[in-house]
Amino acid sequence: MSRTILITGGAGFIGSHVVRRFVTKYPDFLIVNADKLTYAGNLENITDIEQNKNYRFERTDIVNKQDVINLFGKYSFDGVIHLAAESHVDRSITGPDEFVFTNIVGTLNLLNAARNSWKDNYSGKLFYHISTDEVYGSLGSEGYFTEETAYDPRSPYSASKASSDHMVRAFHHTFGLPVVISNCSNNYGPNQFPEKLIPLIINNIKNNKPLPVYGKGENIRDWLYVEDHASAIDLIFHRGRHGDTYNIGGNNEWKNIDLILLLCSIMDRKLKRPAGSSEKLITYVKDRPGHDMRYAIDSSKLQKELGWSPIPDFSAGLEKTVDWYLANTRWLERIISGEYEKYYEMMYSGR
Repeated sequence: MSRTILITGGAGFIGSHVVRRFVTKYPDFLIVNADKLTYAGNLENITDIEQNKNYRFERTDIVNKQDVINLFGKYSFDGVIHLAAESHVDRSITGPDEFVFTNIVGTLNLLNAARNSWKDNYSGKLFYHISTDEVYGSLGSEGYFTEETAYDPRSPYSASKASSDHMVRAFHHTFGLPVVISNCSNNYGPNQFPEKLIPLIINNIKNNKPLPVYGKGENIRDWLYVEDHASAIDLIFHRGRHGDTYNIGGNNEWKNIDLILLLCSIMDRKLKRPAGSSEKLITYVKDRPGHDMRYAIDSSKLQKELGWSPIPDFSAGLEKTVDWYLANTRWLERIISGEYEKYYEMMYSGR
């Protein structure tokens, strides 16, 4: 193998798409997927490539320092693509500790292991850290997040990701570790755990359950199709400038309520229900504490420097996403465990 790449969190939503892309596109790369397999990590996401000769899976908790050291001792990694993270804002509000451990301590363990493994011989090496636009805080009705936007995290989740971003940059400036960072907008697509908005709404419509909408549903998010994100990660890993940050956005700003109404329309058509049926399921619930009003990313740097662009038609990506969930009901049923049901009840009942 010409290179050995560690991808953390490769059994999760975004990670599984990145693992699949690298395993299939680069047969001369050994891809090592390290994942703790928490509630959101699912090896069923990558069954199609698990027998490939250039793929390995290692069940690893990045919070365990010795586990990370052992992993680097077993493989001679040339690069790290770090996706493993606790990522759901609601969960960070009810239990912030796990976000500190996984997102900050876990990242530090990986940085230390990479630096010690590479022993300051950084030729051909790269530590690529994937982050979020939520580190920038909240926008008003105008403007966009750029790579120069000051950090202003508002939730325990975004604060933990901001901390890990700072740690990655500190290792670059202090120790010369070759790093790149990307900050992405909200992802959507196949294999996403149904605590997130789009699969949550699809699943609830299918089962005629209430569609919980925080506040008035006026919060705005920029939506990025997950395969577009994977292609951007591929480009940045191979061609990004060391020490730089790249913002990845979908150029698709939607109010939550408008997105839900669009999903209702698509689902009514797909399920052959009378138009407007699903809208009746919309239920407004108490707003989330510290709910950021608007995120919007300016990804012009990535587009100009590396030639990347997202799919132009959001409705096409959404149609593909709905089709996938409707065709993979067994996948969805298997991951919605009793633990998820208890979490769902806690977050949305009576709010």
